[in-house]
Amino acid sequence: MVINSLCFFVFFVTVFIAYYIFSNNVKWQNSILLISSLIFYGYTNWRMLILLCVSMLTTWFIGNKLGSNKNRKNQANIYTIVGVIFGVGLLLYFKYLNFFIESFSIMLSTLGLQVNGESFSIIMPLGISFFTFRIISYLVDIRQGNTESASLLEVATYISFFPCILSGPIDRSVTFLPQLRDVRKFNYSLAVEGCQQILWGMFKKMVIADGLSLFIAKDPLTASGSTLVIVSIMYSIQIYTDFSGYSDMAIGVGKLLGIRITHNFNYPYFSRSISEFWNRWHMSLLSWFRYYIYFPLGGSRCSKKKVIRNTFIIFLISGLWHGANWTFVIWGTFHACLFVPFLLQKNRRKYKVDDPYVGIDIFRMSFVFLLVTFAWIIFRCDTIEEAWLIITKICSSSLFTIPKGVMWALPSIIFATLMFMLEWCQKEKEFPLINIANNRMVRWGIYFILIFTIIFFQGKPADFIYFKF
Repeated sequence: MVINSLCFFVFFVTVFIAYYIFSNNVKWQNSILLISSLIFYGYTNWRMLILLCVSMLTTWFIGNKLGSNKNRKNQANIYTIVGVIFGVGLLLYFKYLNFFIESFSIMLSTLGLQVNGESFSIIMPLGISFFTFRIISYLVDIRQGNTESASLLEVATYISFFPCILSGPIDRSVTFLPQLRDVRKFNYSLAVEGCQQILWGMFKKMVIADGLSLFIAKDPLTASGSTLVIVSIMYSIQIYTDFSGYSDMAIGVGKLLGIRITHNFNYPYFSRSISEFWNRWHMSLLSWFRYYIYFPLGGSRCSKKKVIRNTFIIFLISGLWHGANWTFVIWGTFHACLFVPFLLQKNRRKYKVDDPYVGIDIFRMSFVFLLVTFAWIIFRCDTIEEAWLIITKICSSSLFTIPKGVMWALPSIIFATLMFMLEWCQKEKEFPLINIANNRMVRWGIYFILIFTIIFFQGKPADFIYFKF
């Protein structure tokens, strides 16, 4: 069940009605959220549901022990370590075990040692990268005194909240759990905002991202360098519209339920530096890394050597978080290297979201976009060899040939251009459809144009890119 499907629409309408029937009873509302989340998650594969339930029970148990032993430092530390090992262990087993076995076998074979390292047939549970980070967030926040231990119902609802469990955003427990402790009355203005954000997310995903998916599946063996350049640029647009489109829909669904989910994208391709890009891209993940890894390592309040070390650690972990593949490690390392010149500057400029743009910022934005696009080449490839083939072709004489098959992507390119124009005009807003026009006729005209475009110009339905992470 995907969030932009008819099946989900029927599912959500049912949940929505039942949810607000019990708008005077917080336990009933949370129970409806939990049951609907379990149904949503188990819809694809009920066996994955068993792991999720075990994870929720274990997290609640350890959280209770932490809460009752918060004044006993040694015992609290032990329970925190056990909880973090549990969360990380889930990731290591289900997502990385085969990667470590294969990498270890290859390393030994290069030394002339033959090892029969057999891979296991492990099915990676959907959303495991997202809900394990929620588990760790909850337990560490209790240990740090940022939140109190919660009931089983609240913990289970937080971990499994259905709009976010498959592809985020990754809410911290300190921002999400307090919202579960008060009844949620229907808020008309918030619901309207949620519907607007869902509509905008559907446009980005179904029209632009899905429209580009077929064009991007070009074979690097037969495609020219010029075609691969365009494919790489289009992939940058696809991964942004696909992932931010899902986030918009998830956040919009949350608003319809009276729950504010963490903002995840803030027009990242309008960034004027790599630092600003990472403050705008997948913001909930960056926030998680900042609070639970970067700050404990010393953050930026230490020597420059340690700051650079901390930056590399964050990006290496970020790369591995995306998948068990050396391409992700290289992608993370590349972004860490881009940060080094910024960190070494004495009077470095830190761009803020509300900083005004000047003429030269267009060149800065273009340069950052090209650097990010180059990194996406490595990110999307299955092997290092494939990435190297694409890069060498782009750097070859075929770069100056006429690209082939570009016309197939022309409609999506036009819609993407219109999207960026609208985002630029509304870049001070959370998403472009907020206060899009004061005139009701104009506003509803924009809504109907978007609905018409989604119905008649949607691409071939494709899985959300971040489902595999």
